[in-house]
Amino acid sequence: MAKKPGTNPKNAFVFFDVVYEDGSQRSNRRVPAELLGGPEKDEPARGFIIEQDREIADKSGRSAPAIKSIRRASTKRTADR
Repeated sequence: MAKKPGTNPKNAFVFFDVVYEDGSQRSNRRVPAELLGGPEKDEPARGFIIEQDREIADKSGRSAPAIKSIRRASTKRTADR
């Protein structure tokens, strides 16, 4: 069944690219926008993503990789043509 228009609020999430210590990368990790801002700016995103990784690791039976860096995903896509 389709959703009604306007039921998915825009800007509810901010997307982050995460690079791990083992060199792997995950793109477009969603973090609720309400956690960000304030004096810490994007620092709460790290804690939120670490918690997500722990939940994923628990379900998969693997250990969660250590995070090397987190940065906001760019909103503009450049054409590689």
